[in-house]
Amino acid sequence: MKKLFCNIFGHHYSISKKVTSHIKEYKCIHCQKQVTTDVSGNLSSLTPELQDINRTLERIYQRRHTATQQVA
Repeated sequence: MKKLFCNIFGHHYSISKKVTSHIKEYKCIHCQKQVTTDVSGNLSSLTPELQDINRTLERIYQRRHTATQQVA
């Protein structure tokens, strides 16, 4: 029934995870479909490969910002 709602009205995404300031992961509140922003800023299905890329980007982003804050 929830997938039918999304088929008729479209997905209603909410941010489920902030990977960096530009890349986020989203989840539909109705059908639980997960998507992420790609290199061009478009939404792409969240595949295991993209999840791994996002985890790596998140670690690099956090290390860089932690090092920057300690220097300042």
